[in-house]
Amino acid sequence: MVNLLNTATLVEAVIFDMDGLLVDTETLAMRALMSVAADMSMDLPEELCHLLIGVSADHCRLMVQDHFGLDFPAESYFKAADLHLAAAIDAGCLRLKAGVLQLLAYLEDRRMAKAVATSSSRHKAIRHLEATEISNRFEAIITRDDVERGKPHPDLFLRTADELGFPPGRCLSLEDSYNGVRAAHAAGTLVVMVPDILPPTDEMRSKCVTIVPNLHAVPSILF
Repeated sequence: MVNLLNTATLVEAVIFDMDGLLVDTETLAMRALMSVAADMSMDLPEELCHLLIGVSADHCRLMVQDHFGLDFPAESYFKAADLHLAAAIDAGCLRLKAGVLQLLAYLEDRRMAKAVATSSSRHKAIRHLEATEISNRFEAIITRDDVERGKPHPDLFLRTADELGFPPGRCLSLEDSYNGVRAAHAAGTLVVMVPDILPPTDEMRSKCVTIVPNLHAVPSILF
């Protein structure tokens, strides 16, 4: 495992995942998915909810249809869940994850480039970032709408590094999901996992330079 203290001069930009990393949407999203499933008299296992974390919408649809059957109305199900989540956000339930504001200020003090690379659509990304008043803190916001393939493919991170003007190897990616870590690693960025719902695994440790408990710990590994 690489020690970032010895490679700090290589890091010129930081790429943030959004859901579960910047904003605490994963818990709200799981509640929405399970609530809508209950309304449909369907039993959505918590394990399946976990598998949907960090996965693009098109892949999520395939996963629930694989579980419930091809006749399952995945499109209307996710639309209802999204409305449920949006109502929770409109009600003021969405919160920033611990350490977000402090880390953003820290990076801004050092004039380091910052970007968001998210599997969410642009509409959803802007909604979440504006609801938590941090949408103007990033030089770039790259979403699933901007690339051909979502995570675990590297497209989002390659596009984000290109937008920032740095090679992937000089970008530090912060991720909480397995597919996010896989994508950031495949793109050639330095990856730090900040676990949210999903615990770190041996695979995650092998792909990350380190794993930290929250964003408060990131400055200590950069400088």
